[in-house]
Amino acid sequence: MKATFTVLIVIMSVGELCAHPLEKVDSVLVLKSQKRLLLYQSGQVLRKFKVSIGTNPKGPKEKKDDGKTPEGTYRIDSKAPPLDTEYHRNLGINYPNASDKAKGRTGGDIKIHGLGPKYGKWGKLHRLKNWTDGCIAVTNKEVEEIYNLVPINTPIFIYP
Repeated sequence: MKATFTVLIVIMSVGELCAHPLEKVDSVLVLKSQKRLLLYQSGQVLRKFKVSIGTNPKGPKEKKDDGKTPEGTYRIDSKAPPLDTEYHRNLGINYPNASDKAKGRTGGDIKIHGLGPKYGKWGKLHRLKNWTDGCIAVTNKEVEEIYNLVPINTPIFIYP
């Protein structure tokens, strides 16, 4: 009986490790010029995604409706499930942060989001054009994965 109990504990421990192998994303990197979003754990890239960004991609966001995606260091500050967003799921980015506000930058509501019903039919083709107001867009399937792997308060670094 004792040997069975020991084996059962080992199987449960291995099963738990396999069930959540990527749960500890500790930072997100967005490279605007490469249209890439990378998820990191302990300095190692776990996942890479191609993205669409703001319609006016050069330079940091200055104000609402300028079509620019922010540049700088931010945090994931919220998560919205499908029923709370028109873009499937989203992860909020704390733009403008204190540094942005000190520079007079305004706007907000910047997200990593999926495509939702309006753009969902385009799937991966959405990446052919920068089309957001400053957000970072991925497919609905990709935002599901990101949503599940990235905890609130995770740092996100957005570079030109």
